[in-house]
Amino acid sequence: MELPELIIGGIHKDNRGQIQFNNDFNAEQVKRIYVIENIDYLFKRAWQGHRIERRWFAVIAGSFEIKLVKIDNWDHPSKTLDQSMYRLNSDSLDVLCIPGGYVSSIQALEDDSKLLVMADYSFGEIADEYRYSNDYFDS
Repeated sequence: MELPELIIGGIHKDNRGQIQFNNDFNAEQVKRIYVIENIDYLFKRAWQGHRIERRWFAVIAGSFEIKLVKIDNWDHPSKTLDQSMYRLNSDSLDVLCIPGGYVSSIQALEDDSKLLVMADYSFGEIADEYRYSNDYFDS
């Protein structure tokens, strides 16, 4: 079973300004990118994900709390599955790699936060989107 992985980025500052980087992230599999900006920091974009598609998340403005659930049965998942939680911010270019098999809950922690999402399938290439109600895994 493949697990999510946090690929740590960094920042370099000098008299010219700063560079955010992630030298360990390999973007070779990325076919599509988009940016998520929730309506405000109170809104949770939950629970949706992919059985097959791999995604990578990186915060480009503000900060986010991202919760992940590994699905046991895509038709009727258990409501008591374990959740893992990550807090990402735009201070460094950390990349959260999410393999297929997970759904996510994405909540901005401050207004005007932006989350860059990268995926290994083009839009419409496969039918692989699963959604559950926002409170499905909140027990």
